[in-house]
Amino acid sequence: MSKAASKANPELLSDGRLADLDSWNEDVANQLAAKDGIKLGEDHWQVINAMRDYYREFNVSPVKKLLKRSLKEHSKSDRFDDKLLDSLFPNGVLTQGSKIAGVPLPYLDVELERSTLTAKPASAEATHFTESFEFEGKQYPVTHLGNLVDLHLWNEKVAEFMASKEGITLTDEHWQIVNFLRKFYFEYGIAPMVKILQKHLAHEIGPEQASKEHLYALFPGGPSRQGSRIAGLPEPQGCIDS
Repeated sequence: MSKAASKANPELLSDGRLADLDSWNEDVANQLAAKDGIKLGEDHWQVINAMRDYYREFNVSPVKKLLKRSLKEHSKSDRFDDKLLDSLFPNGVLTQGSKIAGVPLPYLDVELERSTLTAKPASAEATHFTESFEFEGKQYPVTHLGNLVDLHLWNEKVAEFMASKEGITLTDEHWQIVNFLRKFYFEYGIAPMVKILQKHLAHEIGPEQASKEHLYALFPGGPSRQGSRIAGLPEPQGCIDS
């Protein structure tokens, strides 16, 4: 089958999503939408383009709150609320919208928990906790990556203890990042990878503190991976610390 033919009739998975994301184009999007009884209009395309732009920049698809934030930035309005998004994509903007946009299905970190807990064993070279550890007479189970299994067990003393295991003494600058990571997670439901972390940090505290050099000086093991671990959050999704 020629490349042109394959794009005209792209291979679909059992759930109707593209088997090859590179086969997407606007004609394919119209085909996928038509299968769901949707005729794409200007508002649909704004959402689709926002999802694709986000995916191109961060290599992960946006969860709903981040999609709405992106749409607000681009449209300069709050028009794209839940009601409008639901009317545009009746089967869900994340499920149906991402399918038509030709990007992976977004997911929240809580949905990754099972795969994280059953992932491969920890590296023998790991400096973080790789199994349950004891602190002040209490057991704290962790994943093979060192992230707390129960996020509710986290507190500042636990963070300091976990950081000391990795050779880090938490300063005010560390806490600024840790608190930001926690704020981001509880607002959006995901722990951010470094590109997303930098973008949002720059808006809140300035580009100097959000620079990769500054973040890696604080967290040599990776501002997203190591920072989220010390902040008591799940492992970030996508391309982590690059």
